Amino acid sequence: MELQAVFLVAVSCLGFVSLCKHIFCFLRWIWVMFLRPPKNLKEYGSWAIITGSTDGIGKALAFELASKGLNLVLVGRNPSKLEATSNEIRARFGDQQVDIKNVVADFATWSGPEISKAIEGGIKELDVGVLINNAGVSYPNARFFHEVDWKMTESLIKVNSEAATWVTRAVLPAMLKKKKGAIVNMGSGSVAVLPSFPLFAIYASTKAYLGMFSRCINLEYKHHGIDIQCQVPLFVATKMTKFKKSLFLIASPEMYAKASIRCIGYEHLSMPLCSHSVQRFILEALPNALLDWCTFHFFLRLRRKRLEKESLRAKGRAAAQT
Repeated sequence: MELQAVFLVAVSCLGFVSLCKHIFCFLRWIWVMFLRPPKNLKEYGSWAIITGSTDGIGKALAFELASKGLNLVLVGRNPSKLEATSNEIRARFGDQQVDIKNVVADFATWSGPEISKAIEGGIKELDVGVLINNAGVSYPNARFFHEVDWKMTESLIKVNSEAATWVTRAVLPAMLKKKKGAIVNMGSGSVAVLPSFPLFAIYASTKAYLGMFSRCINLEYKHHGIDIQCQVPLFVATKMTKFKKSLFLIASPEMYAKASIRCIGYEHLSMPLCSHSVQRFILEALPNALLDWCTFHFFLRLRRKRLEKESLRAKGRAAAQT
């Protein structure tokens, strides 16, 4: 009987500890999502750099940072789109006297040193405090690894992984000199939520690189006052995801940007949006084998639909020629 009593006490203690842990995690989640004050980003520096700043999340982040009084360095490959975005921001925040500088850089074709040189030239003598590596590309549709041509493969690796590495390398020395700064690398669900991302293998792998890269350099430089973070958005209604509507679980770029800004400078791995965090909680409760099966068959269905549409287009063109 004594052994049974000891066993019951031990099990009860373990259960109590587990319950306390879950309560603590829940309360911390409430604090992070709704109560924790955002950092004053101007304390890092008066300028923020955003790559991929002319569409989607990057553009929304540019507007959000401008609303906080930061000057902007917008980086993109299309000069006319950069100028259009700059004019939109000036039109909205002209009374706040937001300074904007455009840097043209083609991450898909330029070498690493060329990217670094362009960024270094663009930020020379600027008090850069925040860097957001947001530029990214994905497949136009789900496809098997062997179906991804060499040009797309090279573009995915260069834009999603190499560009963030070289831009960070260009910005870091100035941050080290003044011993403060914040760097955000934009990941995806493949970084921390889903165990696999079949039919988007290269895209998912490049984003997983950003997760590990962020974790490692955060450890290297946090004692220098530089906060480095990988943010993990799930589905956001952008051109890349091809979602048109902002449903309850699919955020608009503006919704994501507001949540993103609140989290800069905190955890090395962050999921800023509440709805995405709920999705993560549900997904992590499911077995990996089930998630692998569901993810694979979901993307396989998308691939079949793409092939059917391409087949119909080909038949239509053939009929038009006859």
